Amino acid sequence: MSTHIGAAPGDIAPLVLMPGDPLRARWIAETFLDDARCYSEVRGMYGYTGTWRGHRVSVQGSGMGQPSLAIYANELFSEYDVQAIVRVGSCGALTEKLAVRDLVIASGACTDSSMNTIRFEGLDYAPVADFALLRAAHDAAGSLADGAGVHVGLIFSSDSFYSPRPELTARMVEYGVLAVEMEASALYTLAAKHGRRALAICTVSDHIVTGEETTSQEREQTFGAMVEIALTAALAS
Repeated sequence: MSTHIGAAPGDIAPLVLMPGDPLRARWIAETFLDDARCYSEVRGMYGYTGTWRGHRVSVQGSGMGQPSLAIYANELFSEYDVQAIVRVGSCGALTEKLAVRDLVIASGACTDSSMNTIRFEGLDYAPVADFALLRAAHDAAGSLADGAGVHVGLIFSSDSFYSPRPELTARMVEYGVLAVEMEASALYTLAAKHGRRALAICTVSDHIVTGEETTSQEREQTFGAMVEIALTAALAS
């Protein structure tokens, strides 16, 4: 039994969807999974296992930020033998090429976090998605995006929600970064370390350029397209 998840062996499926918000984890389980059972409420970070089209699937909240996600991803990979994690999160659009509710499938994740700087002793490691998952998600998005725009490209995993240096984020945009979130870089790195698969699919919840944003309830309960895409892609790849 792990320290932060506390589930019994066998409680967690080989495939895990991972939203940051534990309430979104509960909504996903109740909305998409059959016979969903809660296996963890430790620290209010809900985890559920059920079935989707006859396949066992788990949903586990990660909390906000790379240090929090790293706790759960490490335990899922090392203690529960999870084979694939698909992050289903929210992101902020950094360019007018994106609109609120568009989907971003992250091919790679830039970061300002020191986690990989410490891990690789100053070398610049480039965390990327599992290609089979990415390709399957892009294919699934063609029919499941529910009218939203779908973008594949780089995202920026920031350690600061309220950035003290917004001009540096703007420089990232000049080099093709589409959106900002706070978890994918650590997820991709840890999946590589453990020889597992990972992908981040994010819905644009707010727009850094235009100021448009969704409500907390909308972020929790209305981002269903990315969940369907994640499930379809994970079970097809």
